[in-house]
Amino acid sequence: EVQLVESGGGLVQPGGSLRLSCAASGFTFGSYDMSWVRQAPGKGPEWVSAINSGGGSTYYADSVKGRFTISRDNAKNTLYLQMNSLKPEDTAVYYCALKLGVGVYWGQGTQVTVSS
Repeated sequence: EVQLVESGGGLVQPGGSLRLSCAASGFTFGSYDMSWVRQAPGKGPEWVSAINSGGGSTYYADSVKGRFTISRDNAKNTLYLQMNSLKPEDTAVYYCALKLGVGVYWGQGTQVTVSS
């Protein structure tokens, strides 16, 4: 059974930093591309970032480029999102996501709130 468990969210002031983690199990983590997606209150899901299976290629939404860094540790089956220079508009629930066959798997999410 695929399981994705996000952690690391919290309340941070504008300009602050957080590091999100996603612990994966139930599939061969190192064989799959992974993504981060967020959903702000009252809005639809927004793709944030992706990384290929080996970690050598990364992709970012324009809204986070230069501030967020995605990475992975395949030995630990863990995906990360380092978020710097956080803005109030980054407030959302953040999910790690896996596309596996015809299905898309998300975790329960972790809340990030950027506010003074």
